[in-house]
Amino acid sequence: MDKLEMRHTLLAAKARQQLTWENLGESLGMSPVWVASACYGMNSASPEIARKLCDLLGADQDVATALEAFPTKAWDEAIPQDPLIYRLYEVVGVYGDTLKDVIQEKFGDGIMSAIDFSMEVDRVEDPKGDRVLLTLNGKFLPYKSW
Repeated sequence: MDKLEMRHTLLAAKARQQLTWENLGESLGMSPVWVASACYGMNSASPEIARKLCDLLGADQDVATALEAFPTKAWDEAIPQDPLIYRLYEVVGVYGDTLKDVIQEKFGDGIMSAIDFSMEVDRVEDPKGDRVLLTLNGKFLPYKSW
């Protein structure tokens, strides 16, 4: 089973059981964002987590094996049409250079890791309309000279 078939299998099982990423994350002792990313095929799971997740969703061993496989982190390079995903592209397009400059002013020449990284999604209640709070937390990796 490849990652795409795994993704379809897990997302269908999640929908059938009417579970949320929060439910699954709590059951596994993992971040709901990480669990979703693993189910979408962008992270690999340890054998223990893969088995637990498959048990929760009623998925077979071949799904667990696919969850354990190292992913190829690639995505469609076309501009996305989904409004939420497009807005995230827009944020990076509009503020990417600004964020890079501010990060480098504070830390020096380098990048934020997406490997030593965590991400949280929270809801902030607001009388003018609830807000989405995205927290991206990555280790700073300085460029080295040699």
